[in-house]
Amino acid sequence: MSRSWLLYYADNPQVVLRDLHIGRCPLSVLYLAAAIALEICGTTSLKLSEGFTRIGPTGAVVVCYAASFALLSLALRGIDLSIAYAVWSGVGTASVAAIGIVWFGETAGALKLLSLALIVLGVVGLHLAGRAE
Repeated sequence: MSRSWLLYYADNPQVVLRDLHIGRCPLSVLYLAAAIALEICGTTSLKLSEGFTRIGPTGAVVVCYAASFALLSLALRGIDLSIAYAVWSGVGTASVAAIGIVWFGETAGALKLLSLALIVLGVVGLHLAGRAE
């Protein structure tokens, strides 16, 4: 292949769907992205709820988690479970850790950053393993 992989995928969107294991339900990617966003919102609200003592953030926790699981279940119609759950949990975990560092002033030592990078690499590895099968 003389062209780069990016141009190849840009010219062949059906290959992207096949390689991402979402050919059965293209909306699954949108469902998964929304599920991840709501999981991040719910987990951040969990911190803001101060042990469920603040009503607004507590309500947000319940609503966001319920909606996140509902959307994750819809995403599973078209994405393999191993891929969807790994992406949902990995991206959610890494994003919440970044929010903790940026917004809540948590420490960002080398070991924490390395661990977050390993989470991301694990998600990518699962995706690549799924494509190879």
